[in-house]
Amino acid sequence: MQFQWQVDQTDIDHVKTFVASHAANPFVRMRVERNLASAKPAVDRAEFWKQMVGMRMTSVQRSGPNSAVAKFLRTTPFPLEYDGFDRETDGEARRDLISSTLRAHGGIRFSDKIAEDLSRNLDKLNADQGWATTLKKVNALALRSEARQERELARYLQKLLHGFGPKQSRNLLQSLGLTRYEIPIDSRITKWLNDFGFPVTLTATALADAGYYEFVLDGIQALCAASDVFPCVLDAAIFASFDGDAWTQENTIY
Repeated sequence: MQFQWQVDQTDIDHVKTFVASHAANPFVRMRVERNLASAKPAVDRAEFWKQMVGMRMTSVQRSGPNSAVAKFLRTTPFPLEYDGFDRETDGEARRDLISSTLRAHGGIRFSDKIAEDLSRNLDKLNADQGWATTLKKVNALALRSEARQERELARYLQKLLHGFGPKQSRNLLQSLGLTRYEIPIDSRITKWLNDFGFPVTLTATALADAGYYEFVLDGIQALCAASDVFPCVLDAAIFASFDGDAWTQENTIY
């Protein structure tokens, strides 16, 4: 059996008009500037760690411009700097420090589970060739990437990292400014697509399955290809449509 996504002119016109209506939004402009750049800065351990912390925190909690998560990620200096954890060998002490830092900030749910996942992820990255292999794969996307290449890396991160399912693995890559085609399908995306008339009714529960997630993402990518719009830009436009002018050039972090 085979399935083929069909995109008609009405769909194309809808997407083009929608994206154009949000093109001036700072959040959309920043996404275009970062993710569509012809070449991107190399990702080091500190940057990967910071974005891994941030994207693990976005799971099942608000992440808009005025959310506790966004405020935490904008804090300078960053409260969970990598240099403070790469030398910490006591896993329990590391977990306690991460958890207490999140609780002290306030408004962030599941601090203990987040701390456990992040600590275990750091152990995996520090083991064997974890960092070397991961950063090599990640930085391969610094030049113009292909959809297949991005998907393979999203699958790798999902398998490697605790607390990172199909959505969070893509959230991480997008926050690093690396991906054009693989996007996190969150509640905003599902609402917009359901209202748009996407042929499959989307739910968060079903999207937790990696196979189903990729099936839906194939449909989004087909829609974007027909509309001459990169999925990461459609994602930014949808995000901006929910938050209006709350994102500025200064506070945009994703």
